[in-house]
Amino acid sequence: MNGSLLQESVYAFISHWCTQLACYAGGWLIHGGSVPRQPLTSLTGREVLTPFPGLGTEAAPAQSGLHLKQCDLLKLSRRQKQLCRREPGLAETLRDAAHLGLLECQFQFRHERWNCSLEGRTGLLKRGFKETAFLYAVSSAALTHALARACSAGRMERCTCDDSPGLESRQAWQWGVCGDNLKYSTKFLSNFLGPKRGSKDLRARVDAHNTHVGIKAVKSGLRTTCKCHGVSGSCAVRTCWKQLSPFRETGQVLKLRYDSAVKVSSATNEALGRLELWAPAKPGSPTKGLAPRPGDLVYMEDSPSFCRPSKYSPGTAGRVCSREASCGSLCCGRGYDTQSRLVAFSCHCQVQWCCYVECQQCAQQELVYTCKR
Repeated sequence: MNGSLLQESVYAFISHWCTQLACYAGGWLIHGGSVPRQPLTSLTGREVLTPFPGLGTEAAPAQSGLHLKQCDLLKLSRRQKQLCRREPGLAETLRDAAHLGLLECQFQFRHERWNCSLEGRTGLLKRGFKETAFLYAVSSAALTHALARACSAGRMERCTCDDSPGLESRQAWQWGVCGDNLKYSTKFLSNFLGPKRGSKDLRARVDAHNTHVGIKAVKSGLRTTCKCHGVSGSCAVRTCWKQLSPFRETGQVLKLRYDSAVKVSSATNEALGRLELWAPAKPGSPTKGLAPRPGDLVYMEDSPSFCRPSKYSPGTAGRVCSREASCGSLCCGRGYDTQSRLVAFSCHCQVQWCCYVECQQCAQQELVYTCKR
């Protein structure tokens, strides 16, 4: 994986991990070998604050060596590897971002024919489908989100809380009101990916546009949160800080953008000497077509059906569906099988004195619908 690919898009970086490094298998396959690791932790927005590096705690030599090793194992460009080595905590944050983006993609497409499966099917990344657009956006959003949260949680040594007026980092950490540092996150991400370059390649323009849609979606979820400090709950002192919305909300925003994605072609901007994205007018429309809005996901070619196994998807055979909501679409007209299974659950629960809940075990039949082959 070379540096130029990383500069074109965040997702090319993250998707490389999830295919070459076997994210799905739960381990990292590096250069043909394997490196055991702890399971990745999904960022939820409710993480417990860890000791603040700026308050005098320093990484132990073993931890420092581990960080350098993690950076060396990641397939980065030479410049990016240097940045990683200078930023303790970055390697783990990048891994968190990859996992966060993958989980969100799988959740948002759990009822779709394509359910965010990339394992062994990287051909999709080379095309201009709507699904590719979503992957670029959700991955850049995950990286932006994870970096900002890592700063406020004390996982990065070169950044701390957000720079809310009147809020000192030491004071914020003591009160547990450390804001998510989106400003540092976006600045670092821009530096990490390299300088922006104009491109005459339509695919590069589309990828860059969708990458920025993801970053923009995270920015739109930044909120101001306030907390009162005083005797007996009084609001003698009011502290406010910036906080990102849960990443699930960002994923929902991007899924809506996917549902209304705009198909584009290109037009040459002679003044700037580069291609500009252009959405052709629909047949019969009086307008000539418009440039897509900054928040629109854009794509270049129609997606396949994803019904049968291909280099883009494993197909939908065997997928669990809802008879009322999704079986018709998900099974692609092949029909579905119905199975009955016995499910155990707790029932007739009562609170006993003192102090526990006593429940009985009940069982009921449940129907499961799966798409036929």
